[in-house]
Amino acid sequence: MTDILAIECTTEACSVALFADNQLVAGDWRMLGRGHAEALVPMIAALPSRGRADRIVVGLGPGSFTGVRIGLAAALALALAWQVEVLAYPTLALVAAMARAARGARPVLIAMTGGHGEWFTQAFAADGAANRILASLSPQDAVHLPERLVAGSQAEALVAGRGTGEALPLWPDAREIALLPPDSLTSDLTPLYGRAPDARLPGGALLTAGG
Repeated sequence: MTDILAIECTTEACSVALFADNQLVAGDWRMLGRGHAEALVPMIAALPSRGRADRIVVGLGPGSFTGVRIGLAAALALALAWQVEVLAYPTLALVAAMARAARGARPVLIAMTGGHGEWFTQAFAADGAANRILASLSPQDAVHLPERLVAGSQAEALVAGRGTGEALPLWPDAREIALLPPDSLTSDLTPLYGRAPDARLPGGALLTAGG
């Protein structure tokens, strides 16, 4: 039997879940806005066996720079302590999988809160494969994307902005990672920040997103 600890704190929401052979044992989901660093470890510790598992799965983003880093740092620290592997997934792929579970196998556009008033957007085919690259768009540009079904934290705003379509408000949830297509998981733990960094070093050089 393989136990999996799932960690998702890339957005305003924070969630953890413990699975045994892909069956949910226990989990917690909270809309925090901020404070993920303070909430995440106690949420894991409250799980059965204090969340200890044979594998850890964590969201890569895009989302909050801070949230992405907190999730990855916690996953790597626990993996080192427990001597287990860490796998990761794109956060928007999880939201797309949740949308398919709720609305059936159909194309879906994911629209999530980004930075500076922009939205992270990506389209997924009915089988869960990404069919448009991840982009950070202004709401004025995002409303021109064609998919009728829109899911995510900005789904209602996007559908209202273009005056047509079906909105499914969703935030990623670690308790739903069993819905992910198997090829969504990767051993590459490079964060997906979704947009260029804001900070600049003296002299005008851009600070890398991971800095």
